[in-house]
Amino acid sequence: MSRARSVPSGRLARLAGLGQLAGGVVGGALAEGVRRLAQGQRPSLSDVLLTPANALRTADQLARMRGAAMKLGQMLSLDAGDLLPAELASILARLREAGDTMPPSQLNRVLTAQWGRDWRGRFARFDPRPLAAASIGQVHRAALHDGREVAVKVQYPGVAASIDADIDNVATLLRLSGLLPETLDIAPLLAEAKAQLHEEADYQREAEQMRGYGERLAGDARFVVPSPVAELSGKTVLVMDYIAGAPIETLANATQAQRNSAMAALFDLVLKEIFVFDAMQTDPNFANYRWQAESGRIVLLDFGAARPVSPQTRRAYRAMFAAGLAGNRDRLIEALVEGGFVGAAMSRKHRPALAEMVDFMIGHLNRPGLFDFADHSFVGHVRHLGEGIARDRATWHVPPAPTLFVQRKVSGTAMLAVRMKAQLPLRDMVAGALDDGPERLREN
Repeated sequence: MSRARSVPSGRLARLAGLGQLAGGVVGGALAEGVRRLAQGQRPSLSDVLLTPANALRTADQLARMRGAAMKLGQMLSLDAGDLLPAELASILARLREAGDTMPPSQLNRVLTAQWGRDWRGRFARFDPRPLAAASIGQVHRAALHDGREVAVKVQYPGVAASIDADIDNVATLLRLSGLLPETLDIAPLLAEAKAQLHEEADYQREAEQMRGYGERLAGDARFVVPSPVAELSGKTVLVMDYIAGAPIETLANATQAQRNSAMAALFDLVLKEIFVFDAMQTDPNFANYRWQAESGRIVLLDFGAARPVSPQTRRAYRAMFAAGLAGNRDRLIEALVEGGFVGAAMSRKHRPALAEMVDFMIGHLNRPGLFDFADHSFVGHVRHLGEGIARDRATWHVPPAPTLFVQRKVSGTAMLAVRMKAQLPLRDMVAGALDDGPERLREN
């Protein structure tokens, strides 16, 4: 549930916010450590840092600061859910939906800086209550004088200038938690996260990406993409068409055929992004999709995380998918290592377990007919086979950042398919994507 609280916009205010977070977490850890020692226990640092109370404290402070701090928390909750303690994962998951909103006075200052004191005159109607609040900005519904219904995305003040420091400081908290092995080099990932967030904070760039997706999908009746209003948009305010739609989660109440159709469209979009568009909207947050029950169309929102798909990443997916379709276990493992999905050290040390996992996945995914995302035994068995590998922190590996962001979109789409209990001809879809790609894909 979001609340209206001013966004800390100055560098000192944001540093103080992270200081309050660190101080609160450390204080909570000391109290927890004393309690456990009194009970005769010998707690580790991670035991006392990763408590439900500290997780709640972390989520609340990140939600107040928004920006890169909250974004990193969102990414952590989505991408590392299986590695996090259950208490921390469940509470940080709140950051995917919850974010405090700007109070009217702060909103007015931001829009006055963008359009001048008479900014309300640009609209026939402007609702000061936000439709949605995310990590970088909040969205308002409005109407232009010509009757056009629009959505106005307003960036939180100070967010863009704070990205680098926020990520560095939150990464330090992660290190202190003991969650990440000291030998794990996350510097390239942090650098890429900073670059992506700077791109997301540039609303003029997002407007260009939105126009690009609108052109790519202009002939596809399965999707709706809003158009930006160029004359009202700027670097920190983006005005676009307001397109009605229900949260994508409401699709869970639709018929099996409707769920299958919608998820087939989204998987087809992901495959096109990898192999045809040379671009991908890499943020799989469910809030970026809306569903129109009457037409069955999916509204695509938030193109700040749209970025090119490199030829290297495309080749890696092509090799991995081709080996999987061919049922070639050794070639698939080789492709996983070459593409950076799996570390070489882990492949050498845990080859038998990795081979067993790959054999199981090839056998399951290559069955004829529909792949049932509601079959929890598949994910459960894969997780069971990989338990020993996951516990070996010395072989943890961070894939190349461009590949990691693409894989985040692939995994997020699969997570949505699981929630929708979709049944899809997944093997045929992947085979079709490899066969139908333009000739230049084979040349790269």
